[in-house]
Amino acid sequence: MGHLLDRTTAPVPGSTRGPTATRALAAEWTKITGLRSTAWLAAATVVAAAGLAFGLGLFVRPGDAGSGASLAVAGYALAQLGPLVLGVLVGTGEYATGTFRATFTAVPRRLPVLGSQAVLTAGWGAVTAAAAVGASLLVTSGQRAGARLVVDVADAETARLLVGYVLHQTGVALLGLAIGALLRHATAAVVTVVMLLLVLDQFLAANPGRFTDLLRALLPAAGARLVQGDAQVTALDATSLGPDLGAWGGGLVLLGWVVALLGAAIYRLRRHDVS
Repeated sequence: MGHLLDRTTAPVPGSTRGPTATRALAAEWTKITGLRSTAWLAAATVVAAAGLAFGLGLFVRPGDAGSGASLAVAGYALAQLGPLVLGVLVGTGEYATGTFRATFTAVPRRLPVLGSQAVLTAGWGAVTAAAAVGASLLVTSGQRAGARLVVDVADAETARLLVGYVLHQTGVALLGLAIGALLRHATAAVVTVVMLLLVLDQFLAANPGRFTDLLRALLPAAGARLVQGDAQVTALDATSLGPDLGAWGGGLVLLGWVVALLGAAIYRLRRHDVS
C-alpha cells in the first residue's frame, strides 16, 4: 500500500507543499476502502445484530417488560465484534504488512496518520451501527407488533437506546484501533479487547464485592449501559457496590478508555521507533 501513500501524501516534485492532514485522510480512506475485510465486517455486523435481535424476539410475549428499542439493540453483544476487529485491523495493518515505513516517510509527523485512522474508524463504526440497528428494527417489526412493543423516538429511553447503540459500537471500534495501534500485533490486540469487554466483565460479575464491583464499573464494558434499558441500568446500580454510573456514565467510562489508549498510542508513535 505504500505506493498509494506516495501518490496521495508525498509532495509533488517541484512543489513546496508537503503532506497535509487532508492528504493523509485521503490515503487512509484509500487503504481502508481497498480492503475486502472492511465491507465483509460491515455486512457481518449488520447480519449479526439483526439475526440475534430476531432470535431473541421469538421469545417476546405481550406484557413482557422492555420496549421495542430494547429488542432492536439486543444484538449488540455479538455485533460489537465487527467494529472491534475492524478497529484492530486498521490499527495494526501498517505494521503487519511493513508499509509503515513508506507511510511515515511520506508523513514524517506521524500523528495525522493515526488521526485519520481514528476519524475513518469512527465514521465506519457509526454508519455500520446505524445500518445494524435499522436492520434490527426492520426484522423485529412483526414481533414487536405482536407483543405490542412500540418504538417511539420521542420517548427519552428509546432515543437514548438508539443513539447509545451507535455511540457504543463506535466506541468499541475506536477501542480496537487504539489498542491495535498501541500493541501493533492483531492477535494480541483482539485478545486484549475481548478480555476487557467480555471476559473480565463476566468474571467480576460472577464474583461480586466492593472491590470487584468497583473494578467492573471502571472497565470499558461499562459502555454497554448505553444499550441497556432504564430498568436494567437502575437494577444494576442498585445491586452493585460500585459507583452508580447510570447509562451515560458507562458511556463516559468507555470514552475515557478510548482517549487514554489513543493518547498512549500517540506517545509511542511520536517518542519511540515505529518498528
